[in-house]
Amino acid sequence: MRLVTFRDQGVVAAGAVEDGRVVALARAYRARLDHRGEGRAAERAAALLPGSAGVLLAGGPASLEAARAAVDHAMSAPSDGRAAAGARPLTIALEDTDLLPPVLQPSKIICVGVNYRDHAAEAGDRFQTAPYPVLFARFAASLVGHRHPIVKPEVSDELDWEGELAVVIGHRGHRVARADALDLVAGYSCFNDATLRDFQRHSSQWTAGKNFPATGGFGPWIVLRDEAGDPEGRELTVTVNGDRVQHASTSEMTFDVPRLIEYITSFTPLGPGDVIATGTPSGVGAFRTPPRYLVPGDVTVVEISGVGRLENEVVAEGAA
Repeated sequence: MRLVTFRDQGVVAAGAVEDGRVVALARAYRARLDHRGEGRAAERAAALLPGSAGVLLAGGPASLEAARAAVDHAMSAPSDGRAAAGARPLTIALEDTDLLPPVLQPSKIICVGVNYRDHAAEAGDRFQTAPYPVLFARFAASLVGHRHPIVKPEVSDELDWEGELAVVIGHRGHRVARADALDLVAGYSCFNDATLRDFQRHSSQWTAGKNFPATGGFGPWIVLRDEAGDPEGRELTVTVNGDRVQHASTSEMTFDVPRLIEYITSFTPLGPGDVIATGTPSGVGAFRTPPRYLVPGDVTVVEISGVGRLENEVVAEGAA
């Protein structure tokens, strides 16, 4: 199942993508309960399938079971796809859906720096022998969803792309052993950890370069782990205006997903909806000769096999 967060007639809602359509989960589950003659349909649907996909994950197995039941009901409904309790459709065409970041307000967005061997090599010797992952944080306000614009701020001309695999946590864990680490994972998504390189270089800490508003992409959905399978061996490709600029396998990470979870949970608990952006391979604009940076009108695409395709156009500040 692929979970999304979308804007449904002005209201943030959780959905699931099936056959090119987005199922409005709470509405479809309510319709299912009404169809079966079960009571308290609206109340039960709101409790099990609330708000965004990230909030839904906190509901655990009961919410995921309700989501699957909602999808089954919506996809078997009459061809007009409308709920028995009202005129609003149970499904919306994916191309007509306003997709937001799949997790809107994660308590933690932990990003991993120089986590591919070839990117560590292009970034400098000190990163090639790092005994522990290089970590930094992003803020939720710095992210936008699929097909939403990435904003190039006026104060910098060094906006760079970084395609990454995002791990979305589904269960709480603290001091988790590597062997058990994937049990915490709800699923995977695409991430563009776009960076203002000049601000990143202002100090040894990278926070400033990573957290301008609306400078990173996240989405289009969360592919649940039971569908996605192992995060190893995923093909990651980034294009800018159709030109391939990054291409690697997730097997080339220095610290793989279980090791990252083991290390991160050694100092902080992770919980449902938390996000780990696992690092980018070589090919970023800053290390090209001459450097290449994003400008308004550029279109970035991050594509990961078995996970999804995230597209964002760059716009100038004030034009979004």
